[in-house]
Amino acid sequence: MSALKYLAGYPVPVQDQVSAAISSKTLGHYLLSKYPDTHNIKSNKALYDYVMDMKNQHLRQSNTLSKVIYDDKLDVLHNALGLHSYVSRVQGGKLKAKNEMRIGTVFKSAPEAFLNMIVVHELAHLKEKDHNKSFYKLCTHIQPDYHQLEFDVRVYLTHLEIFGDLY
Repeated sequence: MSALKYLAGYPVPVQDQVSAAISSKTLGHYLLSKYPDTHNIKSNKALYDYVMDMKNQHLRQSNTLSKVIYDDKLDVLHNALGLHSYVSRVQGGKLKAKNEMRIGTVFKSAPEAFLNMIVVHELAHLKEKDHNKSFYKLCTHIQPDYHQLEFDVRVYLTHLEIFGDLY
């Protein structure tokens, strides 16, 4: 079922529960009961401060971030919700690399827990490039309920695709 593309990797019974919630139009109620409010982090400056606070708290020794922004083209161009990239530039005779983080604008009006999950995911890429066991161990170290939030973000994206905005 294409409506559950965000949940394709989950077991069939879980997908069936979500399908039942879609059919009965209770998916939004589930999300609103767990995440009733959105966050106030609307500007790129506020997002940068939010990300840097989290980075300094959990990954102090990792590389610095030169740019953190909301990107409205991200999900279309990269099929991603967040993107951590290295940008190399020649300055004089030296090659300088800068780390950038882009967060999909869909998270501007999402609950803070969802924004937090995406930020944790992208920050973990500072240490671990691939989605391997070490990567997810780092994610759960920073945010113990990471896996539940990742599932709920996928449910939220499914709701957005089928029913539109929740908030």
